[in-house]
Amino acid sequence: MVFTRRNLDWWCERGILTLVLAVLIFAPLAFGAVYPWTFLVVQILVIGVALLWAVRLWGGYKPKLLWPPLAWAVAAFVIYAVARYCTADIEYVARLELIRILVYAFLFLAVVSHLYNQDAAETISYTLTAVAVAASSYAVVQFLHHSNQVWNLIAPYPGRASGTYICPNHFAGFLELVLPLPLAFLLAGRVSVVTRVVLAYAVLTILAGLAVTLSRGGWVAATAGIFLLLGFLLRHQNHRLRALLVLLVLLIGGGFVSVHYLSKNIAYMRRVAKPNAEGPGEVDTAARLEMWVPAVQMWRDNFWFGVGPGLYDYRFREYRPEGIQQRPEHAHNDYLELLADWGVVGGVIVFGGLGIFIFGLVKTWPHVRREETTFGTGMSSRYAFYLGAVSGLFALAVHSLVDFNLHIPANALTGVTVLALVASNVRFATKRHWLRARRPVQWALTGALAGVVVYFGAQAWRRGGETFWTARAETLPNFSPERAAALQKALACEPHNFQTAYDIGECFRTQSLDGGSNYVALAETALSYYAQGIRLNPHDAYSPLRTGMCLDWLGRHAEAEKFYATAEARDPNGNYVVADIGWHYVQIGDYPAARQWFLRANKLANWHNDMAKNYLYEICEPKLMSRASGQLPLRLFYNTKDH
Repeated sequence: MVFTRRNLDWWCERGILTLVLAVLIFAPLAFGAVYPWTFLVVQILVIGVALLWAVRLWGGYKPKLLWPPLAWAVAAFVIYAVARYCTADIEYVARLELIRILVYAFLFLAVVSHLYNQDAAETISYTLTAVAVAASSYAVVQFLHHSNQVWNLIAPYPGRASGTYICPNHFAGFLELVLPLPLAFLLAGRVSVVTRVVLAYAVLTILAGLAVTLSRGGWVAATAGIFLLLGFLLRHQNHRLRALLVLLVLLIGGGFVSVHYLSKNIAYMRRVAKPNAEGPGEVDTAARLEMWVPAVQMWRDNFWFGVGPGLYDYRFREYRPEGIQQRPEHAHNDYLELLADWGVVGGVIVFGGLGIFIFGLVKTWPHVRREETTFGTGMSSRYAFYLGAVSGLFALAVHSLVDFNLHIPANALTGVTVLALVASNVRFATKRHWLRARRPVQWALTGALAGVVVYFGAQAWRRGGETFWTARAETLPNFSPERAAALQKALACEPHNFQTAYDIGECFRTQSLDGGSNYVALAETALSYYAQGIRLNPHDAYSPLRTGMCLDWLGRHAEAEKFYATAEARDPNGNYVVADIGWHYVQIGDYPAARQWFLRANKLANWHNDMAKNYLYEICEPKLMSRASGQLPLRLFYNTKDH
């Protein structure tokens, strides 16, 4: 074969497609890419895309760039994200959030500019379908074997299948996004009979995987996506009969499976028939509502710019309602979390982009529909992809009202790719959005691609070293000198991680409590790491709390007071913080005050805080009874629930 610029261009395009497919395959199968090492793999693949883009830009045949209107909203949010990162209170968390946003934005632009043709869209659709089928099959096996093992890990959701994800709700989010694609190709695509049979099997398998997640939000969102798809098809005579038949099959089949199979499952009865929040990791409807209130309060207190990128979880403790004692991680509503993290400015950009996207759908609809009406059968793969992609994105948007699927990298990457493929259809309506890559554009784009490679590469190197040493530390004995040494190497790789500084402080504080001859030096070392944690995260309650406990251990009780006050201000309704403040009053001999703090800690924890109960009954009560000789035991005067 003669080597030409056309050949190089073709190979670069195929290389970019291969790397994008690798991202879309790896991320859902690797726990949703929620762990640091999994997202590092995604970062490396994206760096490969940037390198191939640069080669195609200079060595390809007539390089050009497709810049749909939605790309302006993407660029605006990236600029705002960089500016907001520079002013964030917690640099480390904001940087990780910024990197994710940059990866998603870059992937969007790469897909729009290189994979806009119909063959690429079909290849991506079929690849996502195959991944969803494989993961759904795994989920069905989990459900039938009553297993919550995901590869080499254990998911904290017994009785529910999570496929290749840790959380069943997020797995349902991936399936609801992909499901309309094979269903649309099955009903409206120009495919062979064999392909249609395979697609029918794929749809049934994905539906089975979705069913065994027992995700109520996932079921509702998937139903919304399917109804949107079938609603479009029912409006056209060529597809009406098939769509109606599928609708009846889904309604009858879904009811039959629910009555005869799912209804006999204990987890189903607990979540659907009598929903509650019992069991590890469960979050019920009432708990979601309680987590939304702090999100609204954060937004109102930081109206224009929000609390900062990815900081909802770290600012939550200041706004924590008494009924929520677990760590929420996210607001369980992507729209409220958007406003809480990014404020009105971020919300206007995102919702403005949504408006641009919807306007683009309306504008390109006649041009996509034209091919479908060209054939006598009304079958068109372009039309099928368009309907399936839009329906899947709609389902994900519905689910985002009650969950945080957009913060799961695999779901976000899949959604961004599908969004880019749909947005690229604007080329059918007008040629205005094509940009010929002449010399000034080539140099500017080359500089941007070089920045992507250098920045992503440097961050991946730092994050990789930190991840390695942190994982190494987890294999070593708790609070041991060896674990502290491994964590110190992790902190050297990433000196802005406040959690690592806190963990090192815990190692030295615990070693100091053993009471050796060097206990003072160990405690002072712990204090220095806690101080570093406080500096890196000014909203953390635990580093000040442990500082106070360390000072109490050294007998510096007066100095400790201000740190306990700081911890209380940063987490006023946290039972753990309240109990440790009670511990402080035990150290200084103020047992009446300690008793009040322990009572409040037990109330907040619903009497599940063992430390608070033990100190209350084993120390405070005997001490107070000894001072009040001849009086009734104090335990007669307050609730001893679960004692």
